[in-house]
Amino acid sequence: MLIVETIGRIRREHFIHGKSIKEIARDLRLSRNTVRKVLRSDETSFSYERRVQPRPKLGRWKEQLDRLLVANVEAPARERLTLIRIFEELRALGYDGGYDAIRRYARSWAKLNARATADAFVPLTFAPGEAYQFDWSHEIVVMDGVTTIVKVSHLRLCHSRMMFVRAYPRETQEMVFDAHERAFAFFKGACGRGIYDNLWTSPAQGDPLGSAAGMHESIRPLAGQLRVPGLDGSPLASGLIT
Repeated sequence: MLIVETIGRIRREHFIHGKSIKEIARDLRLSRNTVRKVLRSDETSFSYERRVQPRPKLGRWKEQLDRLLVANVEAPARERLTLIRIFEELRALGYDGGYDAIRRYARSWAKLNARATADAFVPLTFAPGEAYQFDWSHEIVVMDGVTTIVKVSHLRLCHSRMMFVRAYPRETQEMVFDAHERAFAFFKGACGRGIYDNLWTSPAQGDPLGSAAGMHESIRPLAGQLRVPGLDGSPLASGLIT
């Protein structure tokens, strides 16, 4: 790569001082083709990029290195190896080349695989009446001059993002059911399924609703129906209930 100062000096030596291409090439230790290229162009920077990177030492180890790189990418984050460790493993197998060849190849390999395995995202959209989300929060309030902590239930419709909020003194099972009943009455209906953040840690874990729900998973419909007492005999509109 030629820097700006070298390019300027080549042009000054030729156009101002009248030196020949051969003399400039000898003085600056450049090839005559390089000097000629600078003089015939108005460019202010020149760089050379190899189209094909020769790998005389790495050639027959390329397949093994590919396997190591693939296994390293698929490993958990804590178990992934640095390039130095991969280089040492390849050396243990008989590779007698240098580390720079491994580093250059790994860099180009990562770029190619990044293009091939680009992240894909599925839009999170919901149809009207398809689902709701339920969760609790702890809020600090002042009641009759006394600071206390209340538990607030949040039931939000996934399509419209409309929310129903109600505060309770505790998170008992009865209050979970009451929050759902009042929310469904407020919305004048129920959704097809419910999404719960973590029912394993709620007080409802002893009933079929809590014991069947997985942590941080959308609750999927089951074949049967569960009817929750206190909701006028109607099915609780969660993913557990069809």
